[in-house]
Amino acid sequence: MTGGARVGDDRVTIPFDGRRIDIEIAWVRPEHAHRTDRPLVVFLHEGLGSVSMWRDYPRMLCEAGDLRGLVLSRYGYGRSTPRPHDEKWGADFMHRQAREALPALFDALEIGPGRRHGKPWLLGHSDGGSIALIHAASFPDAVAGLIVLAPHIVVEDISVRSIAETRRAYLETDLRTRLARYHDDVDSAFWGWNDIWLDPAFRQWDLRPLLPAIACPVLAVQGEDDAYGTMAQIEGIHRYAPRASLLKLARCGHSPHRDQPARLTEAAVDFITTHT
Repeated sequence: MTGGARVGDDRVTIPFDGRRIDIEIAWVRPEHAHRTDRPLVVFLHEGLGSVSMWRDYPRMLCEAGDLRGLVLSRYGYGRSTPRPHDEKWGADFMHRQAREALPALFDALEIGPGRRHGKPWLLGHSDGGSIALIHAASFPDAVAGLIVLAPHIVVEDISVRSIAETRRAYLETDLRTRLARYHDDVDSAFWGWNDIWLDPAFRQWDLRPLLPAIACPVLAVQGEDDAYGTMAQIEGIHRYAPRASLLKLARCGHSPHRDQPARLTEAAVDFITTHT
């Protein structure tokens, strides 16, 4: 444990941006946490996600593959430290999560090469998938593999349109009330994500130059009915990341783990087993 980090039963205090923040965590199948011979999967949530919004999927996957799992809520989400309402995130917000916050958390929990829990697998959804890609490109020797669900590598028009519609729903429907069940400060979670995605400056955001640096195997998954991105996202990963494989799912929207959990689990377990 380094950098003044502190670990509790469901919180880890880490240094970030010149201060100390709390990160909500939950171990999946904690009774098996000591089995360091089994792969560890770290679940990275979507732009409005949290520990609780994964529901039962982490356990479903870990039981199917006899895996260990760790779920976390990023800064600003779930039961983690909320983002102050006057703090505006920049276009590098996912890079900062991948290069600063996630390494600090892994240091605190002894995750990584030569440490207690070894190299992790990262399973990221949407923004969490993008963060997984950035982390693996930035620390190519530190990750065993990636499974990215509906990740973003560029900003598409379809993404901006759907995120603008989500903003309308947050202001005019019961979406805010429904999301409030999953976040200590729902406005912190929503506006941190929504404001930057709809900022015109964010249209230049592009992960493609980073992808060739990813050394680990990557399974990139996209639903054919995704309202937040097209197949160009995972096809770009396949083009630029050296060891990428694709899974395209019919009858599936932006959340493969909700829309096609059995098919995704089968593919993910097979991919992890093959590359372990």
